[in-house]
Amino acid sequence: MPIARATAWRTWQMTRRAYPWSYAVGTVLPAALTISLAQLAFHAIGGGTVNDDFTAGADTYLAYIAVGATAFQFTVRLILWSAKALITEQRQGTLAALLIAPAGRLPYLLGLTAFAVLSSLVEFLAIGAVLALLGISVPVASPLGVLAGALALISAVFSLCVGLGGLMIAAGEAHISQNTVFIVLGLLCGFTFPRDYLPAPAQWLAEALPTTAAMDVLHGSFTGGHTLAELAPRLAVCAALTAVYLALGLKYLPHAEARALERTH
Repeated sequence: MPIARATAWRTWQMTRRAYPWSYAVGTVLPAALTISLAQLAFHAIGGGTVNDDFTAGADTYLAYIAVGATAFQFTVRLILWSAKALITEQRQGTLAALLIAPAGRLPYLLGLTAFAVLSSLVEFLAIGAVLALLGISVPVASPLGVLAGALALISAVFSLCVGLGGLMIAAGEAHISQNTVFIVLGLLCGFTFPRDYLPAPAQWLAEALPTTAAMDVLHGSFTGGHTLAELAPRLAVCAALTAVYLALGLKYLPHAEARALERTH
């Protein structure tokens, strides 16, 4: 806990002096545009109706898109902070100092993630303003389910970030890795459209990602009309996959750090 708290405080001090506005704009603008275009298409092209096979229904279509677009940009934001933390240290020339410091890597990454979550919450107030301007209301079927789903999504993304961060420093690049992950998550995990639209093999692959179950919980809690008890099986799936990805990432991370030092020195 002291390491995580110190890391979060250090990141806050750095960000306060040089705020990465590109991160904020890159998070808020895509979500706002996605929601705005969805509303335009819904009314101008769809005539205010959706196909019968869209399980959310016409009355919750825009809310479904709003929840998914916001959650996806939140996922992108966490990856940009947490997964890129180690390669940022590498680029700044401080990775070696970090590795020999008496601080565990897990609390270091947890501190960065905690800061990313808190800063993202403030930034997403802008998305709430967009929803208000567009007149889109998001129903909440289960407040406890929403809270559980949000925590599940944060945990799921963090578990992916540990291994992804190791891959980045081992390979010495970030953009190809992170953008590949963004595409895979956006297409497979049901952020802005039901996974039933995907081919069967893609649906099977989606079930292997913890973010898929987390999004099922979020959508079910907002527009799905489910209670927390009904969503408990998907929460259990998310927790199990998160534990697996986290364990694999922590096991791989020391090898990636060694590889990164070999390449550097």
